[in-house]
Amino acid sequence: MVRIKNFLQKFVNFIHNVKYITLIFLNQKPHIFMKTITDCVQEILKHDPFLEDALSRNIINFSSLALDLTPKIEKKLRKPVKPGSIVMALRRYTPEKKRITTSLQNLGDIVVRSDITDYTFANSKTIVANQSLLLYKIKDKFGVYFTYANNYHESNIIVSSSLKGVVEDYFKDETCIGVKDELSSLSIALPAESSKIVGLYFSLFRILTFEGIPIFEVISTSNYFTLFFEKTYVNKAFVLISEMKNKL
Repeated sequence: MVRIKNFLQKFVNFIHNVKYITLIFLNQKPHIFMKTITDCVQEILKHDPFLEDALSRNIINFSSLALDLTPKIEKKLRKPVKPGSIVMALRRYTPEKKRITTSLQNLGDIVVRSDITDYTFANSKTIVANQSLLLYKIKDKFGVYFTYANNYHESNIIVSSSLKGVVEDYFKDETCIGVKDELSSLSIALPAESSKIVGLYFSLFRILTFEGIPIFEVISTSNYFTLFFEKTYVNKAFVLISEMKNKL
């Protein structure tokens, strides 16, 4: 009997403490994190590598940039913001990343190929076997282009357009997701230890982006980097990369 009374007493005390803790929690005012102009500026810049790179090289006008950012920051803060306050935040901003290292002068030769077709197939239990059969079929064909890449969901086969009939024959039972004809490629020899060069690919993508050249596909190995374009853009891309490589 004594044990039961002790248990009931402890239980009552526990319930009392729970109520007390709950009341304390309910009486606390919630802490609301209020964004500042500096927070908004940092958030915008960190998600815009082109803009952040320009700031790190001191080649951008703070006043003009502040005017451009004003609508975005006002939307985030839900109140009017003076451009002068944004200028101050920009001046205080220090990019966390290192300045982009441009080593394009060390790029090797650029090889251009045309008449390329890109196939995308859904992965299956038979797709690797069909790939092996295709490789065996074309092993003696000199000068044709063939590359293969895959991920967890799908596989890409990129070949010379002259091999379309062979590919479609060996992969006729696979699920074809897409086919793109009339592609051209630029294969670029990478400099030694390219994996340690900060911003190497960024420099290439930046110039192509600024000139409005879309990249259809990208494939990279240890020593070569290949970009695939629709044939409309490949000549312009070649000229731009060659000029940039020679000027640096």
